[in-house]
Amino acid sequence: MMESNPLQPRFTSDNLTTLQSHILAEEQLHPDATGDFSWIMSAVALAGKTIANKVRRARIEDVLGDHGDVNPHGERQQKLDVIANEIIMRCLGDRANIAVLASEEGEQPIVLRNREEGGRYCVMFDPLDGSSNLDVCVGVGTIFSILRNERRKPREMPHYLQPGYRQVAAGYILYGSSVVFVVTTGTGVDMFVLDQSIGAFVLVATKIRIPAARAIYSVNEAYSDHFPPAYREYLAFAHAEGYSSRYIGSMVADVHRTLLTGGVFLYPPTKTHRGGKLRLVYEANPMAMIIEQAGGRAIAGAARILDLAPTDLHERTSVVMGSPEEVAHVERFICREQSTV
Repeated sequence: MMESNPLQPRFTSDNLTTLQSHILAEEQLHPDATGDFSWIMSAVALAGKTIANKVRRARIEDVLGDHGDVNPHGERQQKLDVIANEIIMRCLGDRANIAVLASEEGEQPIVLRNREEGGRYCVMFDPLDGSSNLDVCVGVGTIFSILRNERRKPREMPHYLQPGYRQVAAGYILYGSSVVFVVTTGTGVDMFVLDQSIGAFVLVATKIRIPAARAIYSVNEAYSDHFPPAYREYLAFAHAEGYSSRYIGSMVADVHRTLLTGGVFLYPPTKTHRGGKLRLVYEANPMAMIIEQAGGRAIAGAARILDLAPTDLHERTSVVMGSPEEVAHVERFICREQSTV
């Protein structure tokens, strides 16, 4: 009999555990739990199911294409960017324990309440990552990060700019051939799939582990001439070693594939974005937490992403994340370049 691979996720067979019941069961392990967190996860799940329905019906309801405005980053908003953002704001905005909601689509965070008014958590999110691919039916997703509002002085502004290692939970919802909800609360990575027949996310895999190595890289190689030398040297190494290239162009989809099959996802600095392009707070941090909880690594340059201290909601960063041995290959070229500067 073939032995099971301990690095692979433990897939469930009964599909009777829902996301809500799973979170409630985890809360039972913490005697001081108030139930606040389960309310937030319930709201995120509701938002995900609603957005999934909008994505499926986007062409029927004629909500594809440009909205006509730009977001705070100068990027053209898609109609579904705006719709997804509004859905999340409405679903989470009514939760009395949320202090701040901060979105890629908003210039400033929305402060709902401070600590003394019950605002215990800050939720940051990218409502619809990869939305420019919707016209051609490529998988897109929602990314979210949850932090505790640590500041306790009366009337003090909620504390939402914190290093990623302080996240209490992070996750993403992938709207693809199925609707997949991947989440970590700091004790491993679990995966749920939306069962349309009962309208609930059901548990399909627990304690997911990313393979230690896989000769696959994921990067927009068309911009390689604009990458720093270290990244170009890594790509030359990958070509020489017979690596495969897999790039979808939607961070959620690319990281999801990397999480399950191994490899490395890269979003290097370029001449246009010398500090990187992905947003640290609501893209890089939550994905880095998921990858690390699955046994992988996530770095920006030679620094661990989760150790970076953000100073702005929309701060950008470069990203290298995935299988630990594959990240180490990229890191070797980065460190070599930095040692010669």
